[in-house]
Amino acid sequence: MLSSGREEGGVEEEEIESRVGISYTLWQIRRDPTALAGLAIISVMTAIAVFAYIDAVIFDRLSDYAFFANMGVEQYWFANNYWVNPENDPASVRSLLPPAWMENTFGQGTWDHPLGTDHRGRDILVRLFYGTRIAIQVGFISTAIGMVGGTLVGAVSGYYGGWIDDALMRAVETLYAIPFLVLVIAFMTAFGRDLTYAMIGVGITTIPVFARLIRSRVVSVREEDYVEAARAAGVRDRNIILRHVIPNSFAPVLVQATLQIGVSILIVAGLSFLGFGVQPPKPSWGQMLSQSRGYMLPNPWFSVWPGVAILITVVGFNLLGDGLRDALDPRVNN
Repeated sequence: MLSSGREEGGVEEEEIESRVGISYTLWQIRRDPTALAGLAIISVMTAIAVFAYIDAVIFDRLSDYAFFANMGVEQYWFANNYWVNPENDPASVRSLLPPAWMENTFGQGTWDHPLGTDHRGRDILVRLFYGTRIAIQVGFISTAIGMVGGTLVGAVSGYYGGWIDDALMRAVETLYAIPFLVLVIAFMTAFGRDLTYAMIGVGITTIPVFARLIRSRVVSVREEDYVEAARAAGVRDRNIILRHVIPNSFAPVLVQATLQIGVSILIVAGLSFLGFGVQPPKPSWGQMLSQSRGYMLPNPWFSVWPGVAILITVVGFNLLGDGLRDALDPRVNN
């Protein structure tokens, strides 16, 4: 009976240990409809962002007009004062048009501008596409800055402990105590209201989140047998941290990074709404919301579309993050 119990226990342990690795994680994600929905949303948004980047940076440099301009949707997108008509005549611009299937005091919507036009006659759909490029760029880069910085700080703090742990965690807690929006605005006021500084500022504010998260895992991982064996073999602490401690503590950091991308998009949208971050005439969702404030009664759709874009994107990253959290936990019952 004892032998049978051990065998049963061994089988259970083997089953639990088999629930790890990239193959199992991908298998779990394929079985999770919410994770698949989030992945589908992120894939579509990323594809739009890549296409907008290629159109804006590559096509526009290789020819007189970019792809959208050739379609007649957004003529002279990067030139000629951003007006939307082939003649570039401000007097002929049809501003604040509703979606194609509606009509308002400014006229009947047209399929040349499926989601309508803004207060300067620019096509809202195209500006949403280009705003997607900014949002995805900001989300990934700022989160990468916070994840790398926070992972290094938290890993060093948890691995060494003692006064190093106290010093680093007190610095992290001081940074964490400052409201993130105030910290980012102060950072951008000091260095500039450029998108680059917005991403750096948001990345710095997320360092405490990742540092505290990975430190809690490193404190337990550093006592594992393979870490002790590496120390006994004379492996340098830097190599132990990079090759053993961080990889075996990284699962919750990956989940947090997925969720943090959506948060970063919201933060930069809020900054753009307040006049920081992305500066006109470059389009961003937060900036479009800010510009629509004075036109909500005559054309409420002007403010609806960027809000919907933010909502869908953030929900997509949250859904994927929840799916990753379940897939990376080998003890979740399915």
